[in-house]
Amino acid sequence: MMLLWIKALHVFFMVAWMSGLFYLPRLMVYHAQTDIQEVKDQFKIMEKRLWYFVTPFALLTLVFGVWLINLYGKEWFVTSKWLHIKLILVTVLYAYHGYLFVLVRKFSKDENTHSSRFFRFLNEAPVLIVLAIIVLAIVKYF
Repeated sequence: MMLLWIKALHVFFMVAWMSGLFYLPRLMVYHAQTDIQEVKDQFKIMEKRLWYFVTPFALLTLVFGVWLINLYGKEWFVTSKWLHIKLILVTVLYAYHGYLFVLVRKFSKDENTHSSRFFRFLNEAPVLIVLAIIVLAIVKYF
């Protein structure tokens, strides 16, 4: 029974984290499009608050994920090749999360050098990674 609760919390925090990762670059699209300083200042506040709001979800996703791996045991971990691929993709998402922080900092200093088109791509890129992670976790192929 505890295993199912840990799984449920892992999925919940992952969904909350992904919501933020999908929305933050969208804010950056609009931020990159404006030349009005008051609007830029509002986006700076929104971006910073959102990043700090979703970061605990990223950490809790990790905590509950590691807890699940521990509950399943070492032998399961070694034989679950799909999980190794999933963990590589999850590592990419954590790197993406960190990169968004770098961008938030650049925006906060009015040092953004990227176009809104760049941020549109950045907004869409993690969708395929998340799809692959979910397929691996459910289908357990490999």
